[in-house]
Amino acid sequence: MPVDLRKLPATLLLGGLAAGGQALAAETLPEIIVERIETEHHDLRLERVATGLEHPWAMAQLPDGSFLVSERPGRLAHVSEAGEITHLGGVPEVNARGQGGLLDVVLHANYGTGDGEHDWVYFTWSQAGSGGTATTLSRARLEGDALTDVEELFVQDRYSGPGRHYGSRLAWLPDGSLLMSIGDRGSHPPRAQDKDDHAGSVLRLTETGAAADDNPFVDDDDALDELFSIGNRNIQGMTVAADGRAWATEHGPLGGDELNWIEGGENYGWPEVSLGVDYSTRRPIGADSLPGMRDAEYVFAGRFAPSGLAEVASKHFPEWEGNLLAGGLRSEMLKRLVLEGDAVAESEVILDGEIGRIRDVRQGHDGALYLLDDDDRGSLYRLVPAD
Repeated sequence: MPVDLRKLPATLLLGGLAAGGQALAAETLPEIIVERIETEHHDLRLERVATGLEHPWAMAQLPDGSFLVSERPGRLAHVSEAGEITHLGGVPEVNARGQGGLLDVVLHANYGTGDGEHDWVYFTWSQAGSGGTATTLSRARLEGDALTDVEELFVQDRYSGPGRHYGSRLAWLPDGSLLMSIGDRGSHPPRAQDKDDHAGSVLRLTETGAAADDNPFVDDDDALDELFSIGNRNIQGMTVAADGRAWATEHGPLGGDELNWIEGGENYGWPEVSLGVDYSTRRPIGADSLPGMRDAEYVFAGRFAPSGLAEVASKHFPEWEGNLLAGGLRSEMLKRLVLEGDAVAESEVILDGEIGRIRDVRQGHDGALYLLDDDDRGSLYRLVPAD
């Protein structure tokens, strides 16, 4: 069984960190959690940048190198490069019951590139209303230690219970539209096959939260205009690769966790198709495959429980260029997936229990890899070359 290295004494880094001539260290020295992790191509060092975050869910790096980190109970933290945490004002009142709360956070694709017009922070959250809760998208400006000009852009069409399967990953496509996942909400899985319901889908929205006018179902009177794909159980990892393809990891029921290439108009099968089993009966749910429904590109072994997904595009990890890194909750793994076309040719376990439940995975501006663990005293970690 892996040792929980979070509970071991910390060792401080004694010198500046550099890889390939590029400095990766913050102004203050990070806490080393593992001095050397050997992998097939690169040896890594695992560092803790900050700790004391309550069930952190997502992170977005600001142009100055600091991070915004969402905490599921409803707080948005600003984490400096030195690891200092400040909680921001102006966050809407979220419903933080069950799996709900403050969820994903991303910056506008053109944040910090001009006169401030696009300097918006986008975030998703569970909003209470008549009949339960709904996955909601908002955006706001960041001014000092608060969010200002908060705008509610989109609310899924139906409030419902119970408080789980919100999905809620965000990713920008090259054309400036925004993908947003919504889970099946857990109570009635066939909602994911209903095109008149946002549950169990990926949406494609404009930067102001409207349906993109060339979405695949806009001419279907029986479908909601925002839908981009359907049949998605609960996507909690999503990234758009350098080639423009959107990849997503989603939770199966008991097993059957998937990696999918998300294409407009596709039906990914849930619950008619699944390689997982029912929690109580342990019997298969649906068929292994059906005509007109897209099979998964990759199915994780066991109970991986995916959350967080990033593509590697860093000079510090040249042998991983174009690979995907998928975080796991129950499995406590970070897994590297090697793509060949639209298939996974090989995989490698990079972390296995060292930081616990991995909630989010991102590549930073400095080319380092950043991770969040889902814990009541969670941390922001960094993976860098060991030498």
